[in-house]
Amino acid sequence: MTLKLHNYFRSSTSTRLRAALNLKGLAYEYLGVHLPKGAHRDPDYTEINPQGLVPALELEDGTVLTQSLAIMEWLDEAHPARPLLPAEPKARARVRALGQMIALEIHPINNLRVLTYIDATFGAGDSGKRAWVNHWVHTTFAPLEQMLAGSDQTGTYCHGETPGYADCCLYAQMWNNARFEVDMSPYPVIRRIHAALDELPAFADAAPGRQPDAL
Repeated sequence: MTLKLHNYFRSSTSTRLRAALNLKGLAYEYLGVHLPKGAHRDPDYTEINPQGLVPALELEDGTVLTQSLAIMEWLDEAHPARPLLPAEPKARARVRALGQMIALEIHPINNLRVLTYIDATFGAGDSGKRAWVNHWVHTTFAPLEQMLAGSDQTGTYCHGETPGYADCCLYAQMWNNARFEVDMSPYPVIRRIHAALDELPAFADAAPGRQPDAL
């Protein structure tokens, strides 16, 4: 048996986990869960993940792991080769902070269920949803750019010359930014890191448009 990844091609949480699995060199079976069609609410899927969110990683023994950041931490613990987090404690804290700025501050308020809610409840429409996403991306990307630009620990990637945890989060978010037409001109360091990541097969192969269920 191989790992089974229940995910959606356009989900940033799914994209970051695909990149992490690719960095680890771990093969997995791609199982698409079509969020706009409500597949995440099907009983067959909520039996796997009662929260009805993606991704969920089904292990060879049938154990199901949920929440992308928790799964990424598990990957480092269970498969320590090619670590996603650096060994030194202060460096680990820095990398976690950079990744979690994106994963915990941008993503939760910009994901599909939030956008669906503000549209249905407040009549946001496409322009309102785009403005909402842009506001919250800029709120976090401005200090993120400052932190990356101002640190000598920033290298080709978010931390030095080895991509990992924070880069997975950044790469995934950049696809959402493009989808919602976020102006990235104020963020030259972020753009440079993203371009470097997109040159790596582990990241390019995780991109939304390269998945089997991409529409």
